[in-house]
Amino acid sequence: MTTEGGETFTGKLGENPRDFFGRCDRAMRLRIGHFRKIRALPKPEDRLRTLVERAPQAEAWADRTMAKLRPTMMLLYGLRRRLATAAVAVLTVWLFVHVMFGDNGMVIYRQKKTEYQTLQKEIGGLQKENDRYTQQVKALQAPDPNTIEKEAREQLHYARPGEVVYVAPPAPHVATRDTNAAQK
Repeated sequence: MTTEGGETFTGKLGENPRDFFGRCDRAMRLRIGHFRKIRALPKPEDRLRTLVERAPQAEAWADRTMAKLRPTMMLLYGLRRRLATAAVAVLTVWLFVHVMFGDNGMVIYRQKKTEYQTLQKEIGGLQKENDRYTQQVKALQAPDPNTIEKEAREQLHYARPGEVVYVAPPAPHVATRDTNAAQK
């Protein structure tokens, strides 16, 4: 087999066939580009065969692992009651702390109960004061001359002829540095 240049196919291969195929491979990559490798899924028989071939290795690994873990497992088995008791104790302490000091614990409950009672007393006092003011308004609206006279004497400092009205002096003004400086 000869080519146009007169060389034979085996002559192009030269001494090392990899050189020839390497050049061809590079040229094909430039023209075609890279293709992803298509992975063929193994047949179920192949998978089963692989599983059967590797079963002794898996059993050996499981035996080694169990041999390593056996002392720890025996220790835990021997201490199981103590571990369970410790777990219950930790749970009990956590529950106690949560019930006493949690968001809705006993401490907060007592604070809120005290606050509730204080507010109830304040509400009662305000209702009594409101009732007193309501009675006073009703008395002023009614044409009762005694009530009108009483209010005129208290607020306007009126007096009947021959009466003397005593008015308490206002509280003394406490001078501070700022008022002294303002007066100068």
